[in-house]
Amino acid sequence: MVEAEAGPSARPEPTGLQRPLALLVAGAFFMEILDGTVIAPAAPHIAADLGVGAVDVNVAITGYLLTLAVLIPISGWLADRFGARRVFSAALVIFTLASAGCAMAPTLPVLTATRVLQGIGGALMVPVGRLVVLRTTPKRDLVRAIAFLTWPALAAPVIAPALGGLLAEYASWRWIFIVNVPLGIAALVLALRIVPDVRAPRRDPLDWRGFVLTAGGAAALVVGLESVGGGRWASAVTGLALAAVLLTAAVLYLLRARRRPLLDLRVLRVATYRLTASGGSVYRMVITAIPFLLPLLFQLGFGWSAAQAGLVVIALFVGNVAIKPATTPLMRRFGIRTLVLFSIAASAACLVGMVFLTGSTPLVVVLLLLLVSGIVRSTGFTAYNSVAYADVEPDRMTGANTLMSTLQELGAGLGVAVGALFVRLGDPLGQLTGLSGSPATPYRIAFVLLVLVLLVPAAEALRLSRTAGDVVTGRA
Repeated sequence: MVEAEAGPSARPEPTGLQRPLALLVAGAFFMEILDGTVIAPAAPHIAADLGVGAVDVNVAITGYLLTLAVLIPISGWLADRFGARRVFSAALVIFTLASAGCAMAPTLPVLTATRVLQGIGGALMVPVGRLVVLRTTPKRDLVRAIAFLTWPALAAPVIAPALGGLLAEYASWRWIFIVNVPLGIAALVLALRIVPDVRAPRRDPLDWRGFVLTAGGAAALVVGLESVGGGRWASAVTGLALAAVLLTAAVLYLLRARRRPLLDLRVLRVATYRLTASGGSVYRMVITAIPFLLPLLFQLGFGWSAAQAGLVVIALFVGNVAIKPATTPLMRRFGIRTLVLFSIAASAACLVGMVFLTGSTPLVVVLLLLLVSGIVRSTGFTAYNSVAYADVEPDRMTGANTLMSTLQELGAGLGVAVGALFVRLGDPLGQLTGLSGSPATPYRIAFVLLVLVLLVPAAEALRLSRTAGDVVTGRA
């Protein structure tokens, strides 16, 4: 086989934002994130249908998130080796077929297996699509491209509780996966027409040692934290200890690797990229936990119905959408550093407000608080995503995109696990502090702990230059 030659066919020259391509990738991103969280509120219905305990259904959620975290690091290599169009299209086929398999699953083991297969498609689909958009968009249009790629991460985790609960209660939990089939087919038809065949001019071998260490460490970390949230302490200690060993070994190896490593950790030397990789991932973890905790607080703490709780949480999504047209002007007016700090501080204030919610709080107050939380969620994510690639050189974009995708998936996935852990810690901490033993106490304590975690991204953002990201916002 003739090696791919460098040139326009291998790496198109950026000519402007390709809006249809960006929308297609955004749609694929939406499906992937939605399926990562949508079955949680439907777990009791799934358990009753499959004849298992509701808590046992958690393995289907974990299997999906675990597969995403493990396989994302090789997405960049596959795109460079086989071409972005081929990999993206194959990922859509896998994701769509797996969704059909999930809808027809007769037992929990079969559902878990098809969820893992779904995770394989998702792990290749989104990072490769994002890479194509980044490679074919000039820096002057990068903010607009990032805006297209950000809204799925804002909307999907908020819509999921309402969608999953409504489908499970009024139709069937299997419709959660059936809806992916026509969407996947439509996306495949579009992908074959508009996704360019972006690939590297040379084909490097896969860094198997880096893959084994990174994938094993990520898998152990997810399993360990998931076990902590589920109270399985033996597997939690084992998983976290193994994760520490493997990830430490992976970092040391990747920094010393002479040939092209699986993950390019040297890109972390770029200050703007490091801000998003470290502080941005922690921020994403905290913000992702909020839509997970709120429906539980409303149902178990206040006694609301599942449908009422899920629908109220949509106020977060309204805030996301309402502020979206203003995010770019805000970054140009105040700078990315200022907007990041504001988003962190305002998110902390919203979490404090959630601490004081009660079952008798007027609904308009609850909706207003969630609306504001959604607004600052949107400004925070957009600012972080815009600054991430501002100073990354084009020839390092593949490595930067792969590493960022891995960190973002881990951050989003761990948000649910960390939220569950903080709720579990709520009872003993409530007793130690003498707080009321009401059903809402664990969730209030969880919100307080999340505020403390936000100190990490705040410290990172304070170290950032005031002119960071000006090149992509047009503020320079």
